[in-house]
Amino acid sequence: MHLERHSIERVGWLRAAVLGANDGIVSTASLVLGIASAGSSSSGILLAGIAGLVAGAMSMATGEYVSVSSQTDTERAALAQEKKELQADYEGEVHELTSLYIQRGVEPVLAHKVALQLMEKDALDAHSREELGLTETNSARPLQAAIFSAASFSAGALLPLIVAWLAPSTLVFPFVILSTLVALTFLGYISSVAGKASPLKAMLRITFWSAMAMALSMGAGTLAGQVLA
Repeated sequence: MHLERHSIERVGWLRAAVLGANDGIVSTASLVLGIASAGSSSSGILLAGIAGLVAGAMSMATGEYVSVSSQTDTERAALAQEKKELQADYEGEVHELTSLYIQRGVEPVLAHKVALQLMEKDALDAHSREELGLTETNSARPLQAAIFSAASFSAGALLPLIVAWLAPSTLVFPFVILSTLVALTFLGYISSVAGKASPLKAMLRITFWSAMAMALSMGAGTLAGQVLA
């Protein structure tokens, strides 16, 4: 038996991992650079970085949990409605499933047979997959999504935080900027390879916008430091 695996199957978790790690790196690096630009002490920079890591991870987890929970509620409501429709008009649901297969190019007689066989085995499962597009692999899992988002954000945020902690005070800027851009370039490359997309485009996109975020944060930190001095 030959099973094919396509890059599209990895898009969901890959996108979440890349976005989480990218957000962690960029937001924490920008925060560290912004605080450093304002003239804060090393302890103040590290404190801000740690607070940013915790706050960012919790924000990611909360947002993801709420979003995916809403998706779960929608899925459950759709399944409940489908169950009622099956109880009220079973034959009509057979014809509906048959029509879906016909629209996909299956010969009408064969489509009807397939619909009957699938519904005899598990009518609700057949309609949830074919009509609603719900499967075990893509069903919403709020807690899993929240933990994964928080973990990926934290993993990314640790890099600029550790660099800022270990770097000499006079070299915080170049060390954080360089390590961040290198890490983001690598992250963009890995995601493009896994998703079989253009590596150069992915690397340029992620480094350009991240560099822009850091530059704006440094500018805001410098301005705030001058105003509040």
